Amino acid sequence: MVPRREVELYRYLDDLGIAYTRHEHPPVYTVEEAREHCSYLEGGHCKNLLLRNRPGERHYLVVTEESKKTNLKSLARELGETKLSLASPRRLQKYLDLEPGAVSPFGLINDHNREVEVLLDQDLLKETYINFHPNVNTATVTLTVDDFWRFLKECGNQIYQVEL
Repeated sequence: MVPRREVELYRYLDDLGIAYTRHEHPPVYTVEEAREHCSYLEGGHCKNLLLRNRPGERHYLVVTEESKKTNLKSLARELGETKLSLASPRRLQKYLDLEPGAVSPFGLINDHNREVEVLLDQDLLKETYINFHPNVNTATVTLTVDDFWRFLKECGNQIYQVEL
């Protein structure tokens, strides 16, 4: 049975006329586990991190190529923040209705107040296809980068293209 979070995403993508391909696999929690099951998929493979600033009133979803290191200190400086850290599972649930291991920009469909700002690695936009978890970590969805960009714009969150 397909989980509710996943069904809601597919309904949203279908309503936008966005084509996607679903690939089922065992649960994955790390980039290394995802490589084991998804390396054959065409396109960019992503790492997604939900970060919070020190006071906890701003949240950032970092979407980057899976092999890139994210330097939180330099990213904080670039954003004018004193410190960034990983958001807690409670915050991940509150803002994106996701669980650890399933962090994905597709969770933005649950951010009704548009509180999460998206930091999108500009190198991903050079790809033709891109791969993400569909709000669960037991599948991966492939779609075109153009359709992903359209999805992001439709969500309405602030988007920044950044060099990571």
